[in-house]
This record gives sequence, structure tokens and C-alpha cells, in this order.
Amino acid sequence: MSRSQLVAEHLPLLRRYARALTGNQASGDAYVGAMLEALLQDQTLLDEQHGARAGLFRLFTRIWNSVALNDDTEVMTLPLPSERRLSNITPLPRQAFLLLSLEGFSEEEVAFVLALDVAEVRKLTEVAGREMAAEIATDVLIIEDETFIAMDLESLVKNLGHNVIGVARTHADAIALAGTRKPGLILADIQLADGSSGLDAVNELLKTFEVPVVFITAYPERFLTGERPEPAFLISKPFQPAMVSAVASQALFFQRNSRNRAPRAAAS
Repeated sequence: MSRSQLVAEHLPLLRRYARALTGNQASGDAYVGAMLEALLQDQTLLDEQHGARAGLFRLFTRIWNSVALNDDTEVMTLPLPSERRLSNITPLPRQAFLLLSLEGFSEEEVAFVLALDVAEVRKLTEVAGREMAAEIATDVLIIEDETFIAMDLESLVKNLGHNVIGVARTHADAIALAGTRKPGLILADIQLADGSSGLDAVNELLKTFEVPVVFITAYPERFLTGERPEPAFLISKPFQPAMVSAVASQALFFQRNSRNRAPRAAAS
């Protein structure tokens, strides 16, 4: 397999990680684009000591960490079509946790990606665990038509300290449930068995209120092309509890920071 084929093979999941780090599709895809431009200019930047995928994530991390910030939190170096504010930066512990839980890297691979040693990675993931445990509990709407998956999600989010306001199995059910009580987080399957779309349901709900959304799909590569509006937070079926916990916490992290900035923005 050629170098370009290897890179293309791993791009979708790198986009997923980048979007989870930045909180939205545009910023995440822009950082991936910056990494690709750097790689085109100098292919020796790709260190394949732990394989091509880990090498790409390591190079991405170097690009991500190369953006300097001043006190006004403006982007200083890379000409990316997005702002990178200090309060939006995913802390290093969360980076380590996402690499382990969302992307499935080993501790040794995470250490390689972040240019740390394994002991430091373990300390970071412990910190991330404490941070996520301290997240403010919220009301969760689950949009999932598969009974056993819905039951697993319901049990999982309850164990994380959240309240489940209901499980919707169709587009219409989701709209009805959200009408009775506005959720603080939505976990949504993309393709529902009756032919309706969890993505369409979420888009309709977002017209009336803002809420972080984590999409769940058996075919993540279909929604990580970077060619159209796509989800910022995406996990794959089958999923591990730590994966759902990490991504849901990350989505709430950005919502909380957005709310914390709102009064300051209004005052300025």
C-alpha cells in the first residue's frame, strides 16, 4: 500500500478525533487539513515507529500544539479558518483519555502520540477521569431504535450521574419527547429502523434550542468525509462504556465553556 493510501485509510478517524478536540466539524477538519499540507511539504514528518495511524495522530498533535495563543486568545500562527480560544482548548488529560477511549490506542501508542512516557499517560487519564466525574449532571434524550442498545445507553448515562428523560425510537418520538422536557444532551443513532433519521430529528430540534449532540452509528466513515456538514461528536457501534463517557463529557465540556463565555461576551 502506498503512503497516500495509508494516509487516506486513517483520515476518517483522525477527523473524528480532531472534531472531538475542537468541538466542531469546521475547526477539526481545518487542523487535519493543516497537517496534510505539512505532510505534503515534508513526508519525513510522519514517524511510523508505532504504525502509520499512530504516526498521523502524532503529527496532528504537533500541529495542534504549534498554535500559539496570546492573552487575547487569538490564533497566532497557522492560518486556519477558525478561532482557537484558550477556554476551548481540550486539556492534555482529555486528549489522552480520548486517544485511549475513543480511538482505542494502547497506553504505549498514546505516549508516542503525545510525546510522553507511559507513566505520564496514566497520570493524565486519572486526572481526566476525575474531571469527567465532576461534570454537571444533565437530562439526556436517547434516540435509538435498537432495544438492547437503548437499554445499554440508558444504564450507562445513569451510571454517569445523568437523568434519562426518555428513549425515542423514531423521528416523531424524539420531537415529542423533547417537547415535554428540553434535554441537556442528546445521544442519537443516525439511521433508525423505521426509515426515519436521527440526524434529521436532531437538526429539527436544533432549530428551536441549542444542545450538545453525540451521534452513534455502525458506519462512522460515512460521516467523516469532510465533504459536507457532518457531526462533530461521533462514536462507533459497537461501543465501549468508556467511549460514550469520554465523548459525552467532551460535548458537555464545550457547552459549559460556551455558557461561561456568554456573560463576558455580552459585557464587552
